[in-house]
Amino acid sequence: MGAGGKTVNAHVLSATYHHKHVRPMACDEDSDLRRGIGELLSRWGGLQMAVKNKWGGHDSLEKSHELAHDLFHLLSQPNVITVDEIESFLHESLLLSFNTEMEDGSIEEVAEQLLILYEEICLHGSH
Repeated sequence: MGAGGKTVNAHVLSATYHHKHVRPMACDEDSDLRRGIGELLSRWGGLQMAVKNKWGGHDSLEKSHELAHDLFHLLSQPNVITVDEIESFLHESLLLSFNTEMEDGSIEEVAEQLLILYEEICLHGSH
């Protein structure tokens, strides 16, 4: 990683949902989806480390909230979303907002969990 960048190293997990597609539909449970995204991100150790250590600057906490907001809008788009697209979005967001690359497999895990969360709340109406 270049000067000033952070890299978290560990093993890389193979994601099982890489080619799974979800066709988003209007989600009547917006607040549940928003809350679920926030809870998922609050449990993501790599992101929390970036926020705690202010890798994104003094406004790192706000940047993590923006990430949650942006993820909600990504999942709410009226087109097909894949785990690969969510992973790419997370990689880019962490690099641009926190000058950080996660190489511990957590981005892939979080992307899969986000897609599962979306499916449970919006596609299956799980409460």
